[in-house]
Amino acid sequence: MKRLLLIPVGLLLLYGILGAQEMKTETRIPAESAALEKAVLAGGCFWCMEHPFEKLAGVLSVVSGYTGGPEKNPTYKQVASGRTGHTEAVEISFDPDVISYEEILEVYWQQIDPTSPNGQFVDRGSQYRPEIFVLNSQQREIAEASKKRLMDSGRFEKPILVPVTDATVFYPAEDYHQDYYKKNPVRYKFYRYGSGRDQFLDKYWGPDRKG
Repeated sequence: MKRLLLIPVGLLLLYGILGAQEMKTETRIPAESAALEKAVLAGGCFWCMEHPFEKLAGVLSVVSGYTGGPEKNPTYKQVASGRTGHTEAVEISFDPDVISYEEILEVYWQQIDPTSPNGQFVDRGSQYRPEIFVLNSQQREIAEASKKRLMDSGRFEKPILVPVTDATVFYPAEDYHQDYYKKNPVRYKFYRYGSGRDQFLDKYWGPDRKG
């Protein structure tokens, strides 16, 4: 489960101001302005998977949702129970003339713990499992090659255990989950820090990681 801890009011106000400033500087490109491709990626809590991709040039939209299970039109409560077979994921719409699927995956690896197949950071269970859902044979080839490069790099001591799977139906999550980091910047920042995600990513990729 996603947990929040108590923090001083002054710190809350500071985070709120910083979050508001960040919201003002971001711009979005209309999705209908280009011939798009899509990438479906799971990396634990989908709140933490929107922002790294939304700020990339060439990415036109990022939608939080559920995929990988047989249940039709699952709700957050159903998925969170771990009984539907779905995992939290994001569907990324991007312009391939600006950013490639391979580049999307390079950013993906720098957002997750690829050695942890049964959840990510503080969120445990199959509903938070990392997974690459490919939409065609070309994406599969690129994804498998990208995974192999990471394995061969020796960056991680443990094996890379993120599966590359044929995509199934992607169900958008409830509205309150979309752009959660914008709607609830203080809670998002504190959850993200409290989850241990950023500390892990800084350890393996450094503070200048992509995304």
